[in-house]
Amino acid sequence: MKKLAMIGCGGIGRYHLDHLLQFTDIVNLAGFCDLIPEKAEAFAKLAGLETYYTDFKTMYDEVAPDMVFICVPPYCHGEIEYDTIRRGIHFFVEKPISLDVEFSKDISAKVKEAGLITAVGFQCRYSNIVEPSMEFMKNNDITLIEASRVGGVPDIPWWPNKELSGGMIVETTIHQFDMIRYLYGEPELVFTLGARGWVKMDGYDTDDVSVTAVKFKNGALGVISTGCYATEGAAFDSKITFSAGDKRGVHKILSSFEVFEKAKEVPGKEENYVIKGDGALSKVSGVTGWKQEGDAGILCDRTFVEAVNSMDGSQIRSPYDDALKSLIFTMSCNKSMDTGLPVAIEY
Repeated sequence: MKKLAMIGCGGIGRYHLDHLLQFTDIVNLAGFCDLIPEKAEAFAKLAGLETYYTDFKTMYDEVAPDMVFICVPPYCHGEIEYDTIRRGIHFFVEKPISLDVEFSKDISAKVKEAGLITAVGFQCRYSNIVEPSMEFMKNNDITLIEASRVGGVPDIPWWPNKELSGGMIVETTIHQFDMIRYLYGEPELVFTLGARGWVKMDGYDTDDVSVTAVKFKNGALGVISTGCYATEGAAFDSKITFSAGDKRGVHKILSSFEVFEKAKEVPGKEENYVIKGDGALSKVSGVTGWKQEGDAGILCDRTFVEAVNSMDGSQIRSPYDDALKSLIFTMSCNKSMDTGLPVAIEY
């Protein structure tokens, strides 16, 4: 049975460990590493191991894993990936894959040269609401996309510092940016405005709110709004709306997908979906919906493990080279915020 190791035993690492503990029929959990020894020890105990590590190279030397989950903060990428590739270890890495586009381009090239299987933690792509969403895209001419993700500041020490996390767009709302790419298509141009002043906390140095205008390669337009200023869930309704001329699809990541369209006419009843004199549309419509079932992360993680076991990565929905495009998409937004200018997406 092939051996799996993990680097980074924090919150996101525990998310994956909970899944991996269910896969002991297909993989041997062989090593855990974290700079904080207590964290690595806790993970090792959960997996039934006595040995744990604070140096990933020592773990690699002693364990010789076939695959590794890299679950480190955005600013910690670099030597880990280079050494992993040099040793020929297949790897799963959490998003964002880094905060340095040129570095990630180099990693992507080296992965291809080495013939490694990779996957990135965009578990939303494995949701059961993805299939009806894709069907909607295939059968409708989408003109406008509106997306939003609004929350608070996570209780993570490095997160409020944009140089360490990448900010709300790159570290968090990248899931929405990635899903738009996956479901709909590639962006061509972004123009992002950011603002600060609402979040009051020590050590905070990132954007409270931002709005991004997107032009897609097929000519459609989009608006993506995000912020970490909210103190309650009632502050905003986070979702992605794909609008065609006669209907819309509303995708709420890992929650639901609904199609709103003209309701069927009922004899004897007045038409309830009309174009008014000013061009406005009533919102009363027929609705078809799908709900999220289960934990999409389980399928995401198991797909990677099975891919390494079979040496067939065709079922992985977010390999490293594709996740690189989502990084470029979001980092281009940060560049636009910094320069005050539109930024062309260059893959």
